[in-house]
Amino acid sequence: MAAPAPTAIRLHRQRRVLELTWADGRRHEFSCEYLRVFSPSAELRGHGLPEPMLVGGKRDVGIARIEPVGRYAVRLVFDDGHDSGLYSWDVFDELARDEARNWTRYLERLAEVDMSRDRDVVKLAALVGQYKPPQKPGG
Repeated sequence: MAAPAPTAIRLHRQRRVLELTWADGRRHEFSCEYLRVFSPSAELRGHGLPEPMLVGGKRDVGIARIEPVGRYAVRLVFDDGHDSGLYSWDVFDELARDEARNWTRYLERLAEVDMSRDRDVVKLAALVGQYKPPQKPGG
């Protein structure tokens, strides 16, 4: 069964929060950062990836626009240019339900590769340590 449509969607720009309210009284606030790094886009979800692509440096991302897509979803246009994810009511339901687990795992993954919510690059030292020059043929 598909999740019901929210009765209200409010963007709180200064707090960088998207608030959804449903007819049954449920209300959930999503940070723009959380929605951005867990975008349902193919760009982040890929095909068959066990986890979405890791994106850092999005602490201060905001939502520039919310565009309705039929009666089943919205497209969130982020101020960093990302706009390819369709957030269906089922996606919002899943993101709300799994937020604590998702966020904890996201922070763990950032730490594993020395990325940050404030910067999205891996430290150069980590990359240099992993570099292996190509082998010349016959040598």
